[in-house]
Amino acid sequence: MTRQSISLTAQNDAWLKDHVENIGDYASKSELVNDLIRRARRAEMINRKLEVAELSGFVEQSAEEILAEFKTLLGR
Repeated sequence: MTRQSISLTAQNDAWLKDHVENIGDYASKSELVNDLIRRARRAEMINRKLEVAELSGFVEQSAEEILAEFKTLLGR
């Protein structure tokens, strides 16, 4: 896994710290940031797919097929 150094605003750092220490859904800030990035990537893919669908006028895939495709692309 690649190591990165990032700068955060005080508010964002406090938000991450709260989710790790108090809410307890994540073991570390790094784990939470990676999850946020995965979610953003998924949202981008969904938005691109929707844009293509809107421009074409129709989509041949079912909702389940589209979801399966997204999961495959994200490695889930």
